[in-house]
Amino acid sequence: MESLLSLAFDNLSSYDGPKVRKGLRQVEGLLAQICLSKANSRNDRAYRNWDTDDDGSEGSTSSQKDLSQLSRDPAFREFFKLQEGFEWNVAMRLISTLDRLMAKGGDGGNDLLILSALDLIQGVLLLHPPSKSLFAREQNMNLLLDLLEPFNCPAIQSATLLTLVTALIETPINTRTFESLDGLLTVTSLFKSRSTAREVKLKLVEFLYFYLMP
Repeated sequence: MESLLSLAFDNLSSYDGPKVRKGLRQVEGLLAQICLSKANSRNDRAYRNWDTDDDGSEGSTSSQKDLSQLSRDPAFREFFKLQEGFEWNVAMRLISTLDRLMAKGGDGGNDLLILSALDLIQGVLLLHPPSKSLFAREQNMNLLLDLLEPFNCPAIQSATLLTLVTALIETPINTRTFESLDGLLTVTSLFKSRSTAREVKLKLVEFLYFYLMP
């Protein structure tokens, strides 16, 4: 699995859009091989034979594993173990990629890469909850808050809100970082703005409902 992650990380560290896209697809493909399989007994072999150019789609015969099945899967256990270390932590690499993409400025192609990175960050945080601690750092939390600024497209704002929920849920230290950076003010200001798209306001209501739940 290390060799697959190494290939993906090399592409994610590039400043070339197509290479970054390939790296994101490689990460997506690896996560899909872990979470979806035709049979548990074949999964360990499947991820080892994963094509680095594949987009991770397995077809209609794949079935989603529940959490109890996933925790018994050798590929998942190996992935989880690798995430405990600095070198192979996927969330950390995706956050770095997100930072570089944001620095490039907005265009349609770059926005799609940002959306893909946000989706994958959500997935990795759900598969490896300890990686949520990365958002206890102000620099990383600020990335998400910057993506809520009005100049970003509604799709990015909506995806960022979902990523925020994933990062904050059952992680009080992240909530404290969010609050220390006036994250709630950022969210409420976006909600009050007349220029905010309706679909984003719906996501904001959902976020506030989650945030204010006891």
